[in-house]
Amino acid sequence: MQFRVSPKTLSECSTEEWQARVDLAAAHRLAWMHGFSEGIFNHLTYVVPGGSDRYYQIPFGMHWSEVTASSFMEVGIDDGLVKSGAGDVERSCYCIHAPIHKALPQAKAVFHTHMPYASALTRLEDPCIKEIGQTEVGMINAIAYDDEYTGPALDPAEGARLARVIGDKTILFMANHGISTVGETIAEAFDRLYYVERAAQVQIYAMWTGQKLKKLPEHVVEKTKRDMSGSGGTHYNPGPSQRHFDALKRILDRKEPDYAT
Repeated sequence: MQFRVSPKTLSECSTEEWQARVDLAAAHRLAWMHGFSEGIFNHLTYVVPGGSDRYYQIPFGMHWSEVTASSFMEVGIDDGLVKSGAGDVERSCYCIHAPIHKALPQAKAVFHTHMPYASALTRLEDPCIKEIGQTEVGMINAIAYDDEYTGPALDPAEGARLARVIGDKTILFMANHGISTVGETIAEAFDRLYYVERAAQVQIYAMWTGQKLKKLPEHVVEKTKRDMSGSGGTHYNPGPSQRHFDALKRILDRKEPDYAT
């Protein structure tokens, strides 16, 4: 199957729109590189800059290793119709992502994957990330847990339900399913995806030893939460998530520079 390039090329986009396309293409390539993707399924989407009525989505059937900045369709948040570009809208992407984009102001980016380690935790009776290390503690307050798997998401009502579960959080563990992260920026959503998979991987490795998990003392947990939330006195501009994403994009610039075309 061949995918036609979106009518919106570099010359037809605002600077902000094109940068969003480049970053979202990078996120797809990097997710593939890190083993976060699952064939042609799962979805990374972002609201088209300058409005709130459409979001970027790749055509159904495109592999994440193929994605470029000009690959994206613009899909209507309210109706699921292709407003720009060409291809099929994967139904579960629309039914999960569009309602979350619409309901949550912090969800300009919505990244949903079936990453192996985090998804393995969602298959457990107790899927929770434990307070056993710095990375884990840093994200615990950001995680929402959905304990109800309802089957494939083929109705926008499911996305609306998931938006209510997420609330003011930015990471969602989806029971018997996978992970979703949201962010104001593509960098934030990818950074959360990256580190939740790392935390899940380390926790599963620790569980494999058969030994009892060593939880951190409560006072250390609270201090770590304060320090990692930025209230410990260290502030960066741009922030760590953007610096991390920029560093990963530099790898792509050396290895797969066509992502930005």
